[in-house]
Amino acid sequence: MLYLALVFFIVAIVAGVLGFTGVAGAAAAIAKVFFYIFLVLLLISLLMLLLGVGAASAQSAEFIRSSLLPLVLVGLPGFG
Repeated sequence: MLYLALVFFIVAIVAGVLGFTGVAGAAAAIAKVFFYIFLVLLLISLLMLLLGVGAASAQSAEFIRSSLLPLVLVGLPGFG
């Protein structure tokens, strides 16, 4: 999904440089949609991992909770 977003982003940049503004706008809009779909799927996957739902093992969820989650929270206002 992220690959498709990057491909359409590059197509939009090339089309914009060459003067095809209609194609560039359409490709940028498609890239934006794919990127947002990727973000939603990523957040759902991380939430399922943290809740222990699905094929993720308990060790993976514990690793995320103990080492990676505090790094994310440090960047949030009120946690750092």
